[in-house]
Amino acid sequence: MIITKKCIPRRTMLRGLGTALALPLLDAMVPALSAQTTTAANPVKRLSVVYIPNGMAMEYWTPATTGVDFELTPVMQPLAGFRDKILPVSGLKLPWDNAPHAGGSAPFLTGSIGNTGETDIYCNVSMDQIVARQFSQHTQLGSLELGMEDRGNSGQCSNSFSCIYTNTISWRDRTTPLPMQNNPRLVFERLFGDSGSTDTQARQQRIRSGRSILDSVLVTISDLKRGVGVQDQDKINQYLDGVRDAERRLQKAEEQKDQPLPLVERPAGIPSSYEQHAKLMFDLQLLAFQTDLTRVITFMLGREQSSLTYPEIGVSEAHHPLSHHAYDPVKIATMSKINTFHVQLFNYYLERLQATADADGSLLDNTLLLYGGGISDSHIHRHDNLPVLLAGGANTGIRGGHHLHFKNDEPLANLLVTVMGKLGVPEESIGNSVAALEIDSPTA
Repeated sequence: MIITKKCIPRRTMLRGLGTALALPLLDAMVPALSAQTTTAANPVKRLSVVYIPNGMAMEYWTPATTGVDFELTPVMQPLAGFRDKILPVSGLKLPWDNAPHAGGSAPFLTGSIGNTGETDIYCNVSMDQIVARQFSQHTQLGSLELGMEDRGNSGQCSNSFSCIYTNTISWRDRTTPLPMQNNPRLVFERLFGDSGSTDTQARQQRIRSGRSILDSVLVTISDLKRGVGVQDQDKINQYLDGVRDAERRLQKAEEQKDQPLPLVERPAGIPSSYEQHAKLMFDLQLLAFQTDLTRVITFMLGREQSSLTYPEIGVSEAHHPLSHHAYDPVKIATMSKINTFHVQLFNYYLERLQATADADGSLLDNTLLLYGGGISDSHIHRHDNLPVLLAGGANTGIRGGHHLHFKNDEPLANLLVTVMGKLGVPEESIGNSVAALEIDSPTA
């Protein structure tokens, strides 16, 4: 590749041994983007969905008042630094079916739920995949589907519903559920491994030797940096530091994964610590957005009926049994610790997005995030008044800093229609939606 002072094509790749490294969006690329100029009037937008399992300690989540004067609840308190960018939305519901946990995850992005049994699996295309169909015209990957657990899809997990319905929130079409990848190494290789190369042996040797994927593209990187301005050089350095850090953490996790950890129940996948695992998965999502490899990511912080434990926050009881608290105040308070921990991890992601430069401001300015779950009262698996919030920066069309409560049990699918509209993917309906929600007013 020859680097000059002229415009750099957006799809420029740094190729090395078993590596095809995408670049972040640089100022030097903007003139080459005449068809999709990244200005404040027409920014590159992204969608991120973060799903939480097993319901919520609702009294620790729901603000007592609506409008701009709402107080952050204990579970939302970690988001205090982003108060003006978050929009809690209460009073939404999912289709009510005899599917305790499947009825939370399956319709969360689809507005519908399928059939019982292990065969005749169906649901509905999910909102993220509708957006991905349009956004994938500009990216190498249409979407990423990520999770924290690796569980088989065989068997029945929720009142005779197939485990498929509890293991994913993304559906490519009515009969194609998309698996959630939980292994950071595989995600990393999908993003930065050269899928066009047949030299898999070279890639495996590099991984075993502990060499960085950047080692084989150092010369090209140096040439590239000489041909761009100081601001672009800073963006490249920030991005490469992120890649190296992700590699280092993967390597360390793989070295430690077989060491005895008597106080920690290791979740499926790597690293052995849930917090380290989640943060690494969030960092990989940031890199995917930063390089514009994809603009749509869904991430499950746990599958429905998850029995993960959280010893790092002092919760040794498995999540799913704890969620059936029988309204014991002590157990509800303990469950709220898990809910708060998940929000702390989400806050980590927002901080990373905010700190990463994009064409017009930060990645957070151009990313619309949907955070929440498909169950409210976990003890009896209620699918109404769901714990849901939107987050987004200046260019997402989200007006944060207030709490909305819809009193007529609006379908969550109505909010999905609104989100698609904010992303420039207008759809009249999805699943059981009736109409788009008006979310721009401080009161509802």
